[in-house]
Amino acid sequence: MSACLAHAQERKPDLIITGGDAVMDVFGQQQPRAELLRGIWTNRLRQDCSVPTLHTCGNHDIFGWDKASSKTTGQEANWGKQYACDLFGVPKTYYATDRGGWRFIVLDSTQPSGDGYVAHCDAEQLDWLTATLAATPRSQPIVVVSHIPILSLCALTYWGPRKPETIGTETTIPAGEMHTDGVMLHDLFRKHGGVKLCLSGHVHLLDRCSLDGITYICDGAVSGGWWKGDCQGVPAGYGVIDLFQNGTFTHEYVNYTWKAQA
Repeated sequence: MSACLAHAQERKPDLIITGGDAVMDVFGQQQPRAELLRGIWTNRLRQDCSVPTLHTCGNHDIFGWDKASSKTTGQEANWGKQYACDLFGVPKTYYATDRGGWRFIVLDSTQPSGDGYVAHCDAEQLDWLTATLAATPRSQPIVVVSHIPILSLCALTYWGPRKPETIGTETTIPAGEMHTDGVMLHDLFRKHGGVKLCLSGHVHLLDRCSLDGITYICDGAVSGGWWKGDCQGVPAGYGVIDLFQNGTFTHEYVNYTWKAQA
């Protein structure tokens, strides 16, 4: 992470957005491990990043939802998404802020399902999002950031081709790999008219798709294939985006040349 932050800051960016999964992993880890990872993240960010940051909650940033593995009760002070709020210094895992004439809407993709998770906005967040869009002039361009893709092509290709025996049946995307409410969110964005770009991570691959004037980019991963090299041919990297006041943007995926240790 230090190498990536150093590489990114050579470009003198105005803002760094982290796409979630800042720690690896507290979803099923016990308290000592969770605190160790919090310390590593906090120290690295404090020492190695001098640029303003916006943070996104990822599934790996949620402490103890897998109670069997984490040996938690759910009553711990930092249990669940409170860990992520403390980690990122935010009161809620979804929020909005304005920068450079654009509105940034950061969503929380991860909702509980048993000891696991699925991807969608809960009812309270959806009400907030609807109200936030209604309060945003259509003339103000919007970036939406979510950890799990809202719409994505690579959610279909993640983990490789489907098994031959499934061909001829319904094509399905796992509920944890793309927003299950993605089409509904897209329709909400389309009707508003100001949403220009949606950024995500989670799937460690790279894709770009555009529909109804909205571009969805899944922007790889700083860790590549979980710090072991490429992920299905996509190297460890990060996206560089230039936003313009007329609502247009450019995007480039940058390999910061970190090499996995054998």
